[in-house]
Amino acid sequence: MHGFYGRILRIDLSRGKYAVEEIKDEVFEKYLGGKGLASYLLSESNPPGIDPLDPANCLIFATGPITGSNIWGSCRYGVFTKSPQTGFYSESYAGGKVPEAIDSTGYDAIVIRGKSAGPTVLTIYPESVEFHDAGDIWGMDTYKTEDEVAERFGRSGEGLKKPGVVVIGPAGENLVRFAVIENDYWRSAGRTGVGTVMGSKKLKAILFQGDRRRKLHDESSVSKIAKQLAEEGKDNPGVKAYKSMGTTQMVKVLNNANAFPTRYWSLGKYDQWEKIGADALHERCEVKPNACLKCFMACGRMTTVKEGRHAGLKLEGPEYETIYAFGGLCLIDSIEEIAYLNDICDRLGMDTMSAGNLCAFTIEAARRGKIDYKIDYGDVDAIADLLGKIAGREDIGDILARGIKFAASRWDLEDIAVHVKGLEPAGYDPRVLKGMALGYATSDRGACHLRATFYKPELSGMIDKDEIEGKAELFIDFENRLLLFDTLIFCRFYRDLYTWERMGEVITAVTGMNAEKKVLEKRALSIATLIRKFNLREGLKPEDDRLSKGLHRKLQDIGAGIKEEELEYMVKDYYRLHGWDENGRPA
Repeated sequence: MHGFYGRILRIDLSRGKYAVEEIKDEVFEKYLGGKGLASYLLSESNPPGIDPLDPANCLIFATGPITGSNIWGSCRYGVFTKSPQTGFYSESYAGGKVPEAIDSTGYDAIVIRGKSAGPTVLTIYPESVEFHDAGDIWGMDTYKTEDEVAERFGRSGEGLKKPGVVVIGPAGENLVRFAVIENDYWRSAGRTGVGTVMGSKKLKAILFQGDRRRKLHDESSVSKIAKQLAEEGKDNPGVKAYKSMGTTQMVKVLNNANAFPTRYWSLGKYDQWEKIGADALHERCEVKPNACLKCFMACGRMTTVKEGRHAGLKLEGPEYETIYAFGGLCLIDSIEEIAYLNDICDRLGMDTMSAGNLCAFTIEAARRGKIDYKIDYGDVDAIADLLGKIAGREDIGDILARGIKFAASRWDLEDIAVHVKGLEPAGYDPRVLKGMALGYATSDRGACHLRATFYKPELSGMIDKDEIEGKAELFIDFENRLLLFDTLIFCRFYRDLYTWERMGEVITAVTGMNAEKKVLEKRALSIATLIRKFNLREGLKPEDDRLSKGLHRKLQDIGAGIKEEELEYMVKDYYRLHGWDENGRPA
């Protein structure tokens, strides 16, 4: 079938073996690639009830049918597994340049299971897989690891694309539950602990390199779509905003909406937000737009700190979510210091969102006398030290490394802990944006803002943010379309440009499939139901599709809140519209 290689790679680290397996066209017709294919493989390959850190838990890398094409927003890869942070379905995505290197190996997905006897680097090519000892690389930070692996194992040869490397840092090695997989230094498959699973397998890094390219159904139509989109993008306000300010623009937007989580989720606005927003970053630092391959948005911020104790520090970022987590939740009022903490997390290989949430949670624990630990709001050095302790599983860091649910239980603070299924939310307060409450509650991977990006219609006025009735219907429309984004795999920031109709045109041009909206909606529901069944198999209960107690406390500054009965109404409506019973079970 066009748009697919028709084969997957299975690697057994325990045995040091690999095998290539063909996939029938019927699987692609039902699930497409990316998220759909990987979810199918995870459901089929993982033993039910397996511990996420057991060698039998699969770690799956996947690209989509548009990867490697000239379709804008197509340079993404996904990682799928059972999450050590939540115990449920795990998906995480990253961009940069590496996705095309992964795709050039000629597989629709790579399924890794088992555990190496010692630290290992894998090198994957179209016709071979090699296993290398990584004993002298184990312990390196992510930047050094990427450089070392590329230098040692990258090949040169006619037709070969540049190698791409994915790595873990010390946090992944030490099984911190929210460790990330990083590539291109600053791009992260950053949520739900995919780097932890990689560490549990003693897999330090993977290098991908090849010369393969997907055959498309209609190359001329693909080129026409790409050309049309580039023309539209020139004058698109959203594109201009992302290119000029990146995600940092959201600091102002969310503060103006009183939905910027502050002082560990007790306030909706930070009075020092102007010191950590887009203007502060661009005025106080040297900033250049940076793009993934096949992208005209260039939302990335290549930042160099110009002055102060961190002068010369260079990184891509910080992104909005890192600014909210350390700036808002921890009350740090310096963009340079947030960049510094961002860099620490990147080098150690930790999710900045979970890390920032846990640091703020620790501050609250100390202030309430639950722990004897010297840390407070705005104390950058204490927070930096705590990040190191978490990555090294030292003292109090060992408790936090196990995640928010464990720490909250240990410190008797479950009444204020903020999470869903053990995953902390992004910086869009669901007590103000009620649709985000539904999104966080029902997301398969925990409190996730990306499955539907429903803050967009609520902030733009497409639907009243306080509305409850009818909200699930619009939410599902967004969720279904973006689920299919993840099967292709598209970048989320192209959501306004790839409507249902245009996405259908892309799918038809790439694969030749019928891609009318009704057909696509049915495919999205099929994939959503498959993942739902996986989570139910792994022990999901109705109460897991709810917000933690901490999110049912009212905001202290504006009094906004989300009542349990309001969320209950939306969740039950969501179940009904999927054709599931009142407990969220598919027929």
